[in-house]
Amino acid sequence: MHEFLDKYSVVMASLLLKRHTWFNKSIESPTFTEQLDSIELEMPEITGERYYEVKGTYPGGTIDPAFHVVRFIGWDKPTLIYHHGNNEQPFNYGFGSKNTFKSVVMANKDRFDANIINLRAPFHNDGMRRYLEKIGYLSEFTAMLSASVKLVQQLVETLKTKGVGKVVVTGVSLGGWVTNLHRSWFNSADAYVPMFAGAALDELFLSSYYRKLASPLVSAHPEALTKVLNFTTQFTSRKEHNVFPLLARYDRIIEYDRQKRCYGDMPIAIIDKGHITGALDSNVLCSHILKIMNG
Repeated sequence: MHEFLDKYSVVMASLLLKRHTWFNKSIESPTFTEQLDSIELEMPEITGERYYEVKGTYPGGTIDPAFHVVRFIGWDKPTLIYHHGNNEQPFNYGFGSKNTFKSVVMANKDRFDANIINLRAPFHNDGMRRYLEKIGYLSEFTAMLSASVKLVQQLVETLKTKGVGKVVVTGVSLGGWVTNLHRSWFNSADAYVPMFAGAALDELFLSSYYRKLASPLVSAHPEALTKVLNFTTQFTSRKEHNVFPLLARYDRIIEYDRQKRCYGDMPIAIIDKGHITGALDSNVLCSHILKIMNG
């Protein structure tokens, strides 16, 4: 059941996307280090609970991450920073919206004695057509991830300057990759809770069932993807015991057997679900975050 739903979702996506496969235009890209160095963000002042658009530039032009301070109870309180999954509508909290933040955190926000910040990655604000255009280029994908990482870093710096206590960064799937990327390059938050992610991001497109959505360029040049997307070396170089991953045993997209190796001997929370069924188990995901927030 769990594996079937993962496979079914990929098959249906392949029928809907047709020619819009991942990296169908180009598999050339700067490294994450180069992208992070090149991205400039103009951070607004945080003045309370509202939406904040962030002006940014990168080699491709302007870039548009954003964040929503959903709950603010004081600078002396801990803060949760949450990043959404791939192609979600992170600021759409209406019924039927594709939004893990809504189900995992917002529906349970009174359980958190903390400030809550919800992020929006670039290219997630202008509809499906623009997003599909962007994912045709590996360089745009790495820019998107890097801009989210840079936004997390600037938020952490702001929060620490204001005297906020514990800062926890978390996210599901795409948000889990952003979480681990931030730890790998900055490691400035107090705790990291990546869910359905590891550090071998290349394997998502090379070996998991999700590879069916990657362009032929990927299978023809796997080394190009590995060089850019695999950040295991950077991740494992961090020796602090500040990461608390959650993986799904039957996940056919973020494969448990492959990604668990990135964590070495770190304890991993494991749920007997797949990628889709795991993401739908909002109570388990929320409880895992709360355990780390309150630990």
